[in-house]
Amino acid sequence: MGEYAGGGTFTWPVRVYYEDTDSGGVVYYANYLKFMERARTEWLRAQGFEQTELLRDHAVIFVVRAVQIEYLRPAKFNDLLMVSVCFHQAGRSWIELDQTVACSEGGSGASVKARVKIVCVNGETFKPVQIPVPVREKFERIS
Repeated sequence: MGEYAGGGTFTWPVRVYYEDTDSGGVVYYANYLKFMERARTEWLRAQGFEQTELLRDHAVIFVVRAVQIEYLRPAKFNDLLMVSVCFHQAGRSWIELDQTVACSEGGSGASVKARVKIVCVNGETFKPVQIPVPVREKFERIS
C-alpha cells in the first residue's frame, strides 16, 4: 500500500473521512498530525521495524519531540491524500523527517509541510537513549 517514490520518499495514502473534518467542512488542523503519524509508522514498518518489536527487543520507543508545520491549503471530505516521509538527518538519539500531505489527483489540492523530530527513548523511563544499532545502520544507508 505504501511505496517509495524518487529520492527515497515514502508515501502512504489516507482517505479523508467525515469525522476528520471540522464545522467548516475541511480537515481539522490537528488531524494532519495523525495522518503523519500513520505514515511514519508505515515508513518504519517498510524499513523492517515494528514498533512493538523495538520495544520488546530493544526497550525503546520513538516519541515526537518537535514539529514545525505549515498549512498551505485545506483538504476536504473524501479527498485522497498522499502523506510522505523523507529522512532528513539523525543524531545519536534523534531523527528528523520531512513530511508532506498532498491531495492525489482530483482532490481539493491540500498541502501541508512539516519537519518532525522524533527521539528514541527508553520505554519505561522515557529518557533519551541511543538509537539501536540495526535502526541506525538502516538510516545511515538511506541518508
